[in-house]
Formats: sequence, structure tokens, C-alpha cells
Amino acid sequence: QVQLVESGGGLVQAGGSLRLSCAATGSIFSIGAMAWLRQAPGKQRELVADITSGGSTTYGDSVKGRFTISRDNAKNTMYLQMNSLKPEDTAVYYCYATSYSGMAYWGKGTLVTVSS
Repeated sequence: QVQLVESGGGLVQAGGSLRLSCAATGSIFSIGAMAWLRQAPGKQRELVADITSGGSTTYGDSVKGRFTISRDNAKNTMYLQMNSLKPEDTAVYYCYATSYSGMAYWGKGTLVTVSS
């Protein structure tokens, strides 16, 4: 089993920055790819960015050039650096991880609110 705990959310003005963290505990040796997803009120959950165990990354079109995903395998932590935030970035941000055996794990989410 893997447990994921997000932190770093909060209220920020448009144009500001936040850094989210996702700490993994448990069977961390089994973790492969990780990702950040978000869900805004009344909308479907969407992929923000993902990162493989080797560090390859992909981003959703709406955050390219503004957000950076990274992971520190020694600290069992994944990050999301969010710059130039917009009101439309307001959402609950979820940490997601998959194991090499195909199991999927979710964090409980952290709320990011961007005021105009």
C-alpha cells in the first residue's frame, strides 16, 4: 500500500506562485509514474502533469510554460511549481501514483484558490 499526502495549497492572487508537495509513504519502492490532477467546481477531473520514475514529464495544454512537475525519489516526494497563476487554475489538486504492478493511489487533495 502507498499513502499520498498533498500540501501547499492555499489562496493566492492572480499572477502569483505556489508550490504543491506530495509525500509518499508505505510501499514506496513500488511507485512508478506519478501525476497531479485537478478538479474545479462543476468540472471533470483533468490531468495537470505527470512524471515517470525516470523523470520524463508531460503537461496539460492549459499549464504548459507555467507549471513544473518534479520528484525527489530520495525524499519520496513529488512537487508542482505553479507560476503565473490564473483564476481558472482554482481547483482541488490531487496527487496520483501508480505502482509497477498496476495499482493506483490517490491523495485526498489540496485546494488552490486564485483570486482575480
